[in-house]
Amino acid sequence: MGGEVGKRVRELVREICRRNDVEILKGHVSKDHVNLFVSVPPHLAISKLVQYLKGKSSYKLMQENKQVSRLFWGHHLWGREYFVATSGNITDEMIMEYIENQDNNEKEDGEFTIVD
Repeated sequence: MGGEVGKRVRELVREICRRNDVEILKGHVSKDHVNLFVSVPPHLAISKLVQYLKGKSSYKLMQENKQVSRLFWGHHLWGREYFVATSGNITDEMIMEYIENQDNNEKEDGEFTIVD
C-alpha cells in the first residue's frame, strides 16, 4: 500500500486512533500490512480497536478510491488476522526498532512511515 493509498491509510489510522484516545508511538505502512506500536487506554479492548481500524479504513478507502474498490470487489481489504503483544516481555525500544527496520525504501513522516 504505497503511494497515495498508503498515505490515506496512515491518515485514517491516525484519525481513528485520535478519536479513541490511542497514542501512536511508532507506525509503518507496508505493501501488505501495517505495524503499529500504540498506547491504548484501559477502557478500550484491543479487539475493538482493531475492528475500528480495519472496518472504518476499509469502508473509507473503498468509497474514496474506485481502483481499490474494483480490486477488492467481493473480497476483504484487510485479512481477518492480527497480532498483538504487550511490551512487558521486551523493551519498547526493541519494538520501535523492529517497526523502523521494516523496509529501507520508506518515506518519513515523524514516527509513522510508508513503503512506496
